Amino acid sequence: MAEDGAVTVYSGSAITDAKKNPFSIKVGIAQMLRGGAIVEVTTVDQAKIAESAGACCVIVSEPDSRGISRMPDPALIKEIKRAVSIPVMAKSRVGHFVEAQILETVGVDYIDESELLAIADEDHFINKHNFRVPFVCGARDLGEALRRVREGAAMIRTQGDLTGSGNIVDTVRSVRKVMGDIRVLNNMDEDEVFAFSKKIAAPYDIVVQTKQMARLPVVHFASGGIVTPADAAIMMQLGCDGIFLGPEVFNCSDPYKKVWAIVQAVRNYNDPHVLAKASSGLEDAMAGLNLVRAGSGN
Repeated sequence: MAEDGAVTVYSGSAITDAKKNPFSIKVGIAQMLRGGAIVEVTTVDQAKIAESAGACCVIVSEPDSRGISRMPDPALIKEIKRAVSIPVMAKSRVGHFVEAQILETVGVDYIDESELLAIADEDHFINKHNFRVPFVCGARDLGEALRRVREGAAMIRTQGDLTGSGNIVDTVRSVRKVMGDIRVLNNMDEDEVFAFSKKIAAPYDIVVQTKQMARLPVVHFASGGIVTPADAAIMMQLGCDGIFLGPEVFNCSDPYKKVWAIVQAVRNYNDPHVLAKASSGLEDAMAGLNLVRAGSGN
């Protein structure tokens, strides 16, 4: 089973051999995005703004439309690829392997098998080992994350808010749950790991790798409700490798300034002086994204 596993390059020693294992190569490609912000865009202009503001990658999605949400138009993807020099990611529906085949043929650098789109197959995820391009998958807990890794995901996107409301509480909850389960796993003896892998319904060998590495065996980004530099920094301080920014970051008068500030927060998440500077002058950063608790009386 080892040849199907993930790869450790964080400490300089690989659990699997990248020369013999294509999956480990894809994991290494995904690690190139560590410490960065991936920005969701729907137009070429937004992609150019994201690149100029320091995004490590853009993820192309359909413009807001009613009805079934699907992969973006391949023509839009090609246009964005010609316009920017950073990697381009695109979304496919869960289980829709033909959409993934099309995206790979178009030449995207990464594919996000996204639960944010309409579900194409309720029972099966894409077998990501059948593709050359690295895949990203969403998860809300450790068991789900490791099941996606077994299927071939080279990056895990810990998912929070799906509505674009700017509420980060679900994302914090999901990230803390994943990190908390990893800390619990680290303190288990070998006999307990068997029971734990059964409890979370995750492959035993991948659970063992996670224990050895004291982290997810692939790159781990956070997504959902991240709209300010402080939001980005808390995700990084909780242990994530980077963040996803939704298209709502462009809903302000100066999207370049906003994306640039969040990118700086990701790069300097432990420096409160840089964070304070990045957070200054963003008075419209939460425009249209403030929540009012039902029944709060506010």
